[in-house]
Amino acid sequence: MTRIGIGQIEPRIMDIDHNLQQLKDILRQATKAEVEVLVLPELANSGYAFDTMEEVEESAESIPKGAYSKQLIRWSRNGRMVVAGINEKFDEQYFNSAGIFAEGNLLDIYRKVHLFNKEKQWFSPGPIEPPVVEFLGHKFGVMICWDWAFPEMARILALKGARMILHPANLVLKYCQRAMETRALENGVFTATANRIGNERKLTFSGKSQITNTKGKVLLSIPDEETGVSYVDIDLPIADRKKLTKMNHLLKDRRPDIYRRLIES
Repeated sequence: MTRIGIGQIEPRIMDIDHNLQQLKDILRQATKAEVEVLVLPELANSGYAFDTMEEVEESAESIPKGAYSKQLIRWSRNGRMVVAGINEKFDEQYFNSAGIFAEGNLLDIYRKVHLFNKEKQWFSPGPIEPPVVEFLGHKFGVMICWDWAFPEMARILALKGARMILHPANLVLKYCQRAMETRALENGVFTATANRIGNERKLTFSGKSQITNTKGKVLLSIPDEETGVSYVDIDLPIADRKKLTKMNHLLKDRRPDIYRRLIES
């Protein structure tokens, strides 16, 4: 069994000190709960609802050298993994990214491919498919928020062997969490969505961070007015069982030769 935790928080736009202190509080809770794999929301270091490019620049950091990244690295040293959304500066560009840290190291960075609404004003879209990393003998896939609307993303992660999808998010649309139940079911994977709460410049974030099983059942959900860490112990190899019936396999029944239209512009 692997203890999977989700941290629901309320970052403040441009308030780096507050966001770092909030991170320290969440990491203390995760340590006390003996969480092994922790997921935190999208853009947790900076807040979300930017008004100007200058705000993006002032609140961005490099991964893994930034202050937020260093805290995550420090926490991960004792046999733990954490995935968190970070406003990242890289090569004179800005990305809505997820840093993936384990055992004191940076494992990978995922730069969000599908940018939502005004994110397109501030961030460059990620250029490559979402990653799968290995930890404690299990494969974990990572995608960010609006990626949920593109089933190809979760399917890519399943095809790469992910047993669980770790999903930092800043969800504002009320049905997003339900969509992740479908992503879990259609791919036979566990999912962990870490969302934020609160209001920020006319945006209201929906909370309800959740973990689902491979059948799309919600194993836990954090109320939309609460912050903190919740967790569940999961037998991750269950995700290797892709048969829905004796004759139907979620991945082997695919017909890629029929799907050419998916890659037509």
